[in-house]
Amino acid sequence: MLQINYLTKEYGKVLANDNISFTVNDGEIAVLAGPNGAGKSTVIKCISGLLRFKGQIFIDGHPNKTVEAKRVFGYIPEIPAPFDVLTVEEHMEFVARAYSLSNYKERIEALLKRMELWDKKDKLGKELSKGMQQKLSVCCALLPQPKVLLFDEPFVGLDPHAIKELKNIFIELKQAGCSVLVSTHMLDSVEEFWDRCLILMNGRVVAERTRADIERNGEDLEDLFFKITEPQGSRL
Repeated sequence: MLQINYLTKEYGKVLANDNISFTVNDGEIAVLAGPNGAGKSTVIKCISGLLRFKGQIFIDGHPNKTVEAKRVFGYIPEIPAPFDVLTVEEHMEFVARAYSLSNYKERIEALLKRMELWDKKDKLGKELSKGMQQKLSVCCALLPQPKVLLFDEPFVGLDPHAIKELKNIFIELKQAGCSVLVSTHMLDSVEEFWDRCLILMNGRVVAERTRADIERNGEDLEDLFFKITEPQGSRL
């Protein structure tokens, strides 16, 4: 479970996140949506431990900056940042050793083959295309089999095969009981598998819907998003 309680983040006099609270339950895929400048990136950086903040963030019951939380947390950033002089396989080996994993060789091979990187396992990070870097980032995050995962614009730069595989991975994570938060403005890319959607505007959650809410009310998620985020729209 991922739990956010009263998250507030200020940059000087700018209030980027204003008293945000939400929960992503076990076996649930939540979408964090909003236009540019809504505060999504700040929420992501706070969850992943990159920023100081006011409030509480718990990952599987542990404060997000603790070692216990980091052991069960996976983060796939929007802009991958592989090490220039490590090969694809060495990146995976580095993660395995950092998490003190055992019997991980077969899992490394399976993940790299699934994301079509096995034949690139000897390539250096600096030699990889943007799409390959993104796929490597996904593989590294999945290797320790985390309970809570955060994906920031995960489909950007991926080829059709990788997009298909990643969508299948989302469903598998959900079935395995993981808590998954996906930050995106491409709502059609998560249409098949989302369970909960949180729409941010001006640093606040201005609407929250579950799939059951949408179906019961006869709403369309994308229409709702534009009604809220477009200047002429009304907030709910």
